[in-house]
Formats: sequence, C-alpha cells, structure tokens
Amino acid sequence: MTEIQHRFIETNGIRMHIAEKGSGPLVLLCHGFPESWYSWRHQIDALAAAGFRAVAPDMRGYGKTDAPQAIDQYSLFHLVGDMVGILDALGVETAVIAGHDWGAPVAWHAALMRPDRFHAVIGLSVPYRPRGAARPTTVMPRSDDAVFYQLYFQSPGVAEGDLEADVRSSIRGVLQRVSGEGAGNDGGGFALVKLSDGLRVRNAAAAQAPLPGWLSQADLDFYVGEFTRTGFRGGLNWYRNIDRNWELLAPFAGAKVTVPALYVAGDRDLVLAFPGAREMVAGLATVVPKLRQTILLPGCGHWTQQERASEVNEAMVAFLRGL
Repeated sequence: MTEIQHRFIETNGIRMHIAEKGSGPLVLLCHGFPESWYSWRHQIDALAAAGFRAVAPDMRGYGKTDAPQAIDQYSLFHLVGDMVGILDALGVETAVIAGHDWGAPVAWHAALMRPDRFHAVIGLSVPYRPRGAARPTTVMPRSDDAVFYQLYFQSPGVAEGDLEADVRSSIRGVLQRVSGEGAGNDGGGFALVKLSDGLRVRNAAAAQAPLPGWLSQADLDFYVGEFTRTGFRGGLNWYRNIDRNWELLAPFAGAKVTVPALYVAGDRDLVLAFPGAREMVAGLATVVPKLRQTILLPGCGHWTQQERASEVNEAMVAFLRGL
C-alpha cells in the first residue's frame, strides 16, 4: 500500500489541504472540533485497502487549509460549498460523504442540499437534526454562573484565550474528558462551562490523566502542533454561525435527507446526553427515511472513529459495499 498523499486544491474561493489514498469510488471525510484530517487516519487506510478513494480535508479554518477572518464565512452553506468544490476539483461527479462531530452536520446537509453530488451519507456522533422552531442559542442551557459550552464559544477571543493559553493541556484535556474513558467523570460534564473558571481548569485537570489507549503520544503531538500553529479561531467560528445557519436554512425547514445513510455513535458520547438527543436518534429514520442502520458502540465516547477504529471501519466498508 502506498502512503497517504497530501496536496492542495482550490475550492469555493479558498485553498484547501487534503489527505488522500486509494482508488475507486470517492469517500469524502469531514472532521470536527478540535481536530484535522488526521482524525480519519485509520479510516483512510482501511477504505483504501477496501477499494475506495478516501479524501480527508483539513476543513475550513483548520490545519493547512485557509482560515478566513470574517466570522460569517463559516456558515453551513460555505462548508457544504467547500465539499462540492472538492468534487469539482477532483473531477468527480458523485461521492459518499462522511462526517464526525461538526463534520456530521456538514455531511448531513451536503446530502440534504445536493443529493445529486452526495449519493449516500455516514454520520458519526451527531445525528441529522432538522431545523427547529426556535433560534438555537435561545434554547441552550444557562444559569447565573454557567452556560452551555456553545454559548461560551460565541464571544470572539474568549474561548481562544482559554484554549491557546496552554494548547497541549487544552487538546489533551478535551480529548480525554469526552472520550469513553473520561465521560461521566467530569463533575457535571463537558456541556456547561462555569463563567468563573472558563475551560482552563477542567482541561488542566483532565490533562493529568493517562492517555487513553486509542491516543498515542505521537497522535497528541500532531494535534498540538497543528493548533499551536493555527490557533482555535477558525474552528470556533463554526459555532458562531449556529444562529446564522438557522436563519439561512429556513427554505429547508421540514426537509428530509433522502439518500442512503448510516449513523454510528458511542453510547457514552456527550452528544447523546444533550436534551432530546436519544429520542432524536431513536426516531432518526423519520427524517432520514433511507437510514440503513444505527450503531451504538458500548463504552465509546465522542471520538468515535478514533476510539473504535476497527468497528467503525467495518461498519463503513459494509455500508459502502451495500450501496
């Protein structure tokens, strides 16, 4: 097998770094926060070995891909546009798109908006969530002394200051705290941030724990190197478009994802602890009518494809071969 190849392409007005391997039908892999193409390292090899062409970009704002300064350049329409542009740059008409964490809404909405280009979708961790009736930030949990982490991310510079003060502690803390090993041992979980502490205190405490078995020192060093160079602003800007996405997606209210789909999550994933999330997963086929399978991995936390690489690889390859 050849090594993973790296190059740059032009897409949707930005320069994007992609990692790729294999030949055959294209599978486009969208990472989340705070990650990079590297989050899919195990899947790139497995998909290539199974006869597929795996392409994993550094998403807009991450790694070696361009990071526009303006917050409004990170809407779901921009992110889906980037994925369509990748297909155009590669000269490929259609692909299967997969996404994890924030990459999952990109994948789901790519399939929703452009089923002619994305003929199947794989969502990891985050299920397809139809547009709700209320502006998202208005219904997020908050109290006098704590707010939902996505609210904490809204003010430019605040979360950046926390996370960039000690990048190694931040990355290690986040990866540890919401993994299968760390879930439930966080004194209230990841979802609420105490205004008096910010993110630093909990990340620093979690960073003292041993590395989970799925994360090597070399893996950690890669992520730390990337975010030391780039900072966190690009990734955080995705969160700062949550309400804007809700406004822009008004024409798609009530729309269903109509292509074949696979959903995989860990049963200890923090996303499944969000209000209504488990009910949404249980009823996913009502809004994704061609959902082939829902897989919940026992003991797995948020970092699905890294924590349970072999099981995710097996599920993805089986789904792809069944299309």
